[in-house]
Amino acid sequence: MSYCLTPGCFSPVNPDNAQFCLSCGSLLTLKNRFRPMQLIGQGGFGKTFLAIDEGTSDRVRCVVKQLYLQSRDTLLVKKAVQLFLQEAERLKELGKHPQIPSLLAHFEQQKQLYLVQEFIPGQTLDKELREKGVFNESQIWEFLNDLLPVLKFVHDRKIIHRDIKPSNIIRRQTDGKLVLIDFGVAKLITDSALFRTGTAVGTAEYVAPEQMKGKALPASDLYSLGVTCIYLLTGVSPFDLTDIANNTWVWRDFLPKGSQVSDRLSRILDKLIKPAVNQRYQSVGDVLQAISILPLKTPKPQPLPIYKNNLLTNIFRRYTAKPQGDRLISEVGVDYTKLQHLLAAGKWKEADQETWVVMCLAVGKSTHAYLQLSDIEKLPDEDLQTIDRLWVKYSQGRFGFSIQSYILPTVNDDYGRFCETVGWPTHQTNNSYLKFSLSAPVGHLPSRSWIGGSQWWRHGVIMASKFSKS
Repeated sequence: MSYCLTPGCFSPVNPDNAQFCLSCGSLLTLKNRFRPMQLIGQGGFGKTFLAIDEGTSDRVRCVVKQLYLQSRDTLLVKKAVQLFLQEAERLKELGKHPQIPSLLAHFEQQKQLYLVQEFIPGQTLDKELREKGVFNESQIWEFLNDLLPVLKFVHDRKIIHRDIKPSNIIRRQTDGKLVLIDFGVAKLITDSALFRTGTAVGTAEYVAPEQMKGKALPASDLYSLGVTCIYLLTGVSPFDLTDIANNTWVWRDFLPKGSQVSDRLSRILDKLIKPAVNQRYQSVGDVLQAISILPLKTPKPQPLPIYKNNLLTNIFRRYTAKPQGDRLISEVGVDYTKLQHLLAAGKWKEADQETWVVMCLAVGKSTHAYLQLSDIEKLPDEDLQTIDRLWVKYSQGRFGFSIQSYILPTVNDDYGRFCETVGWPTHQTNNSYLKFSLSAPVGHLPSRSWIGGSQWWRHGVIMASKFSKS
């Protein structure tokens, strides 16, 4: 069908081959080239149509945006057209990026303004969320890594999107890449916007506080990006993710049951959505730097020492080379996700405490109960292997029960020499001696704080015997 774009037309739907509207008699093509076929969106600032480009041999699909220009004030109309042409040129420049729709044309026809852009086959993230459910942490990382470089391209050209939200991001069908659409041109040329020097452009649920007051900054787009992330994680309207009384975000309270977000990602999201601009990331580069640097803030690991038969190197290679090395297997249903996240973030102290917790759970004891030698013997092999595999992998072979177990024979099972090698005192004491850093001696972690009983020092022998079976 063909769709008439004349404002006020009572029956805009026409046959495919019609040249003029059967209702109002208006020409149905724009610039004798673009034929609107279907209304696909509308709002207070204009309408969006799926169209056919009849100027191409294969009649490719495109998107036509009709922007409302309702003022009767000649000077105001002139200003609106001038601003429209200016913004259109900026869109043309942005369209050079492969993840931003190309601008095919822009013009005025019958006192209406039009943008014609490349059609992106795919689904908006808003629709994807409704059909497939909320995103997990891995998907949010992919989202940020895919979209942030696009936003950097935009900001590097001194342009602010102003309306980042899930419905303005399309996952392209052909390659799965995210495409950023609908820059806020339409709202900039409205009568109210033209009368004011600072104009609030954006969608209330996602817009930054300063943008609501008419001041849009690069950090404003980053705020909207962060709010988009927490919406994708929860599926809950951003309006409901805040504690109004305390003016704080409470998005973690709305995560689906069983869903977890690592401290690393949480810190990034929390900083993106800070209400105060000066507490937020100031540029896309700052966010990209945070994403790439955060896991590397621990000291650079020392080279692995070469022990007898190079056993430490071999165990590290064995664990990290496993195709299923990240599977969190438990014979008794213990969840090791938190331990994995802590280790991946380099939070060695918290991971050491969590190791105590999961070991207690694995042998059926209450958390932070001391484990006797008999408890260590009862530790399910699969669980012990999972805990150890995580420690070895994320410490790059420096920490883990297997590392400790392979060190013990190199000192002829002499516990005093073993303690000296891994940096422990020979007597049971508090954790003040521990170094929660990759600069600690090889085998220093996990600690022995969970050991109880009068023969606590024999735990190393028992651990070594359990690993000798695997």
